[in-house]
Amino acid sequence: MADKEVMGRRGFLAAAGASAYSLYVFAGDEAQGAERSPAEIRGAFKALVPTDPEVVKRRFEGEPNMTLVDLEADLLVAGGGPAGVCAALAAARNGAKVVLVQDRSRLGGNSSSEVKMHIVGANNHKGRPGWREGGIIEELRLDDAANNPQRSFELWDLLLYDKVVSEPNVTLILDASVCAADVRDGRIERVLARCDKTEHIYRIKTRYAADCTGDSRLALEAGATIRWGHESRDEFRESLAFPVATRETLGSSVLFTARDYGKPMPYKPPAWARKITAEQLKHRPIGKKSWEYGYWWIEWGGETDTIRDNERIRFELLSIVTGVWDYIKNSGEYPGSETWAMDWVGMMPGKRESRRIEGDHILNQNDLMGFSPEFDDAVAIGGWGLDEHPPTGFDDPEQPPFLSIKLSEVYNIPLRSLYSKDLSNMFMAGRNASCSHVAFTSTRVMATCAVMGQAAGTAAALCARYGITPRELYRDKPRLRELQQTLLRDDQTIKGLKNADPADLARKAKVTASASTEPSKPENVIDGFVRDMEGEMNHRWIAPMSPDGARLELAWDEPQTIGHVQLTFDTGFHRELTLSAQDSVSAAIIRAPQPETVRDYRLIAVTPDGREVELARVEGNHQRLRRHDFEPVKAARLRVEITATNGSETARIYEVRCMA
Repeated sequence: MADKEVMGRRGFLAAAGASAYSLYVFAGDEAQGAERSPAEIRGAFKALVPTDPEVVKRRFEGEPNMTLVDLEADLLVAGGGPAGVCAALAAARNGAKVVLVQDRSRLGGNSSSEVKMHIVGANNHKGRPGWREGGIIEELRLDDAANNPQRSFELWDLLLYDKVVSEPNVTLILDASVCAADVRDGRIERVLARCDKTEHIYRIKTRYAADCTGDSRLALEAGATIRWGHESRDEFRESLAFPVATRETLGSSVLFTARDYGKPMPYKPPAWARKITAEQLKHRPIGKKSWEYGYWWIEWGGETDTIRDNERIRFELLSIVTGVWDYIKNSGEYPGSETWAMDWVGMMPGKRESRRIEGDHILNQNDLMGFSPEFDDAVAIGGWGLDEHPPTGFDDPEQPPFLSIKLSEVYNIPLRSLYSKDLSNMFMAGRNASCSHVAFTSTRVMATCAVMGQAAGTAAALCARYGITPRELYRDKPRLRELQQTLLRDDQTIKGLKNADPADLARKAKVTASASTEPSKPENVIDGFVRDMEGEMNHRWIAPMSPDGARLELAWDEPQTIGHVQLTFDTGFHRELTLSAQDSVSAAIIRAPQPETVRDYRLIAVTPDGREVELARVEGNHQRLRRHDFEPVKAARLRVEITATNGSETARIYEVRCMA
């Protein structure tokens, strides 16, 4: 963006300095963990609408029909895909007041019902299964699997909406696009977001900002350094990079769904549908028996501007989709398709690539392949293969639609790739994080975007707590260690790091159990690690479920005052877990509570005088991470009594944490 254009937008913001309606979101103590009541949620939305008649008179010059609404927060999150949702929830749960602005009527980005792409991530590598992401994205996946067995993407949308509006520290604004930023001395001070549906312009004063838009819209408006396209092979010494830098990108896709109606379902394509031939599909298999889910390889637009040419890209993709379906239905090559019909066609292109924001570190191929030293500021993992698509997409039938190189192991993502090198208070997460194009072909997938969002949101909350910049957080090594330990506490996966929280009283307890399955041991629950690879029992306690259940007990030499217990259960990390419209993907996914997970349990504290105090009783659990707060009690022992699982014949716990 030219300097003149940047200053013009900043000038527009500065000109909007007159006071108007204000909703102040005050920073304060850490979140208490309680969800909003329905009345509180309704009140939050009412507060977004000014009622003072005098306010209506105070308009932006040149915008006579728009109403100004002032907001204030610790963190503005721009973008409501998996990265933005996880960033907002992570920051809010760690005590920050958050405003989340999303330019669509629903959350979820490419995973929403508008695109219907299933979420994939780190489990796609050559190593043994078991690297499915933990943290907030695991929480969302588990809730969806348990409560949405019918595989409805609209219910996934609703789940995300519920999570965000139920969080007391988040103010959600839908159908609004970030359109300007007020930057002073390299720091974002205010951001404008425009919602034409409500005729509001939101002016958001914020201490920190997170660009999770995918297209780097906030970074663009704020003047951050941005990359687009392929770097040259020499810039990062990447063997998989193009010899010469180009502005070409991965293209976009439009998906569809279809089903068998059991009766003839004729199809007539629109006049503008492409005429598809067998030669165009030589590298793009359609399949002979099932056509329930569209084809990601219907990809187009990598040779254009994937942002500004979006309308043309939409048209070309729809012309290919309708042409491919015409070929399936009417070419005679697919007997059995006569009774099939499309029941949904995406109207929003699922975008893969556009702008990326430069951070203090640009993640590259060598980092992902293990050729670089380990990061001391690791905050998240990735593991999807290096998945390159030709920019020519469907228009080049002689080229395979992708070239994927699986990685030998998962990799860590550093904090320095999640904040801007130019703007002292801006984070970023998702497909616009700081990386080369080659690294982007792995980091772009949504589960990886989600864990980057959780890392960025948690880091923003710590920065707000201590009044420091992201770069200062990186340089302050004790604070950096606190960030990493906070992420681990919240079940974020960081390769090679384990729980070393000095506040965790369980770490000095002696652990015993009613029984154990060899080679698992009771003391595994305090070894600091919360995952095993498939076939391992190094970091879990596993015990057969007897008629009386199974019990795990922690005992201390000296009684401990406990007011909080955190349990991490087994949720089958060796399996894929996602919402997909594709039957072959869904076949190996359990659309229900995961059978390994503990369902019913009690927490019992035993006082120094032998008295038993029930701290918690849970029935129907399907989550991996469970936290229990209660009136502090002095305990000589803590017992977990498991009475039922969700199907497994063994009880399984990865970790027990106890805090005062």
